[in-house]
Amino acid sequence: MEDQCLQLPPELWVYVFSFLSTEEKHTVRLCSHYLRRLVDHPSLWRDYTATLSDLRRYSCGFWDTLRRRRLTRIAVRHLRRKEWRRLVKLLPSLTAIVLVDGGRIYKEKYLENLSQFPDLRDLVVRNATFEEPMLGESVSVQLRERLTHLSVCNVRLPCTEDFINGVSRMGNLRYLLFHQQGEGYGLDTVRPVPCAVFHNLLLSLKKLKHLSWGMKGEPPEPLPDDYFSPADPNHPGAFRYGGPELSSLELVDYPETILPENALRSLTSLTSLTVRYRYIKEGIECRLRSWLSPLQQLKTLTIIGGNSLATYTTTIPRSVSRLTLRVAITLKDMDSIAPKVPGLKHLDIEQNRSSGSLCRRIPMLFPKLRTLRIRFFRREPEKDLLSLHRLRHLVQLELLVERSYILRDYLNGHPWPSPSVQALIDEVRQLSDNRINVITAMRQRNPLRDCDCMWEGD
Repeated sequence: MEDQCLQLPPELWVYVFSFLSTEEKHTVRLCSHYLRRLVDHPSLWRDYTATLSDLRRYSCGFWDTLRRRRLTRIAVRHLRRKEWRRLVKLLPSLTAIVLVDGGRIYKEKYLENLSQFPDLRDLVVRNATFEEPMLGESVSVQLRERLTHLSVCNVRLPCTEDFINGVSRMGNLRYLLFHQQGEGYGLDTVRPVPCAVFHNLLLSLKKLKHLSWGMKGEPPEPLPDDYFSPADPNHPGAFRYGGPELSSLELVDYPETILPENALRSLTSLTSLTVRYRYIKEGIECRLRSWLSPLQQLKTLTIIGGNSLATYTTTIPRSVSRLTLRVAITLKDMDSIAPKVPGLKHLDIEQNRSSGSLCRRIPMLFPKLRTLRIRFFRREPEKDLLSLHRLRHLVQLELLVERSYILRDYLNGHPWPSPSVQALIDEVRQLSDNRINVITAMRQRNPLRDCDCMWEGD
């Protein structure tokens, strides 16, 4: 086996292995010592995040493997003090640490261990409770020059304002995700971050490019028009926007009543916008139409839930080339969207009962598509799927079904894709001369970026 492997240069093997999944790489490692060394090449693990728990159970060989791969990203559950010391000793060059599902109540000093990782740039904390300030003065001083990415989701804090003030001191942040959970230990209503505190954050983080802001609380009255538009303190006369030039914004769990129509008026630099609605109240006018109007540089638009598409399709910017819609779609909706996005190259939609034969209409409506992702609910793709081969520029097609559908049919002995769907897939490939790569497997979760609020389970 090893003699046959030596007939090809190692660089070619590494290139071939770059197309394998993590599970497939681990399978290849079992074939021979030579392939094991090649599979452990650092270039194959550059973006990999290892998930660890109970560090005492890992052997010396395991840590040697991680060092050979030059692993710099890990996700860990609760670490005791001794385990922190072991991690610092064995993987001192970590650049990203994800703390998930701690299941305990933490004090400020717990995060002081992060100061021992000189290359740390990315910190993620999810599903935890802090009884003392999470980013107190000592921790902030240690991290404020180093951190460029900070993600905090579903973390109960003693005081949200103190936390935001701590984040404001981290002037090198490029990426900030904060989805509020609450304060203290009770089931109190989550209150939005006060306007003055939020403005101080935006005025301090001049390098910020991506902001994911969760606001589950519903105040007694709407937030001010300038909530996302702090004035430049150096120009006290006429209004001038003083916040960072954001390129990406996510609004998570928003009731329509919380932000005014002019909320995004100053964020003209946005190229990506995601709005995830928690619910929609009857009789509330859709404000997305007004939010989209000033965003003439927008390239990526993602809408999850919310009002009917017809209420805002007329204001989708023509610049949008990547569109994701997690809403009920009709053929009439698609007909109205198509002329608004003539350059659309990436589409992600759901096939539901009211959407009819979407597959038959898509080639005519969006002829420039390069990637297409369709989630099917309660039924499999039908023969109109074959129409998609007429998309001359299509190179990737993702066909997914609702997770409950997969589990139910798997238990009944019916795999996904089913034989009939697989036959359609084979025919699509044949009709396109194998130009279209068809994917039916669920996407892998990115521990660094996919929090529980936004993760769709695929």
